[in-house]
Amino acid sequence: MSEESKEQELEVPGLTIGIGGPARKSLAHRLISLGLRLHGARTHYIRPGSRVAVPMLDGLVLSGGTHVHPERYGQEPQVTANYDRKRDKTDQSLLEQAEAIGIPVLGICRGAQFINVFHGGSLCQNVTPLRVNTRHRPLLLPLQTVRLVTHSRLEQAMRSPVIGANRIHSQAIKRLGRNLRVTAVDNDLFVQAIESTGRQWLTGIQWHPEYLLYHGGHRRIFGQFVDAARRYKLARLEPDSDDA
Repeated sequence: MSEESKEQELEVPGLTIGIGGPARKSLAHRLISLGLRLHGARTHYIRPGSRVAVPMLDGLVLSGGTHVHPERYGQEPQVTANYDRKRDKTDQSLLEQAEAIGIPVLGICRGAQFINVFHGGSLCQNVTPLRVNTRHRPLLLPLQTVRLVTHSRLEQAMRSPVIGANRIHSQAIKRLGRNLRVTAVDNDLFVQAIESTGRQWLTGIQWHPEYLLYHGGHRRIFGQFVDAARRYKLARLEPDSDDA
């Protein structure tokens, strides 16, 4: 049976993933939606200020975009950047609801950073001048070496302890938040991925797998997340199930 046939066989009708993002969709958000739909999910885009009942969703993606305002981790702005406090507030609300009920969450770039800040961590506002062993300029192609922690979700998805990834960010996780663990680093040891140490399926990725859908490993990141959302949905439909 082909991989596509298996995905269709496992499809759960009405499996809906919310995608939190800026007021205007970009190519990245359309590609995130594609990455999810390839694995049988429907998507619902969530703009800043939207009032969304997260319990109606089966999973949540916090996408990339503008910097998280430093006031959220007790700092003043140290770089010139566009901030979106309305989006920060919306993402805060989405995460509060998601973690209260335990639905799966995937954070991409800013989304991973926001997850860390939400858990009480902090960010390095500009890592570019601190790089020694990695390139200083943005990389849209998977030319950045990333090392994955053995037995982490990412290592299982990528099926390799060392992968190539892109890099568009200039900020990175500094102090790790509560109930999180690091699951990937680059060659300068900047954090490239985190996941929850609790029962909730929660993963944050610093790079942009949506731009790498032509690569099986990066597609499997979305597949792994959709599988978690599927299990969560089935567990809600069958309260006595042990699949959650």
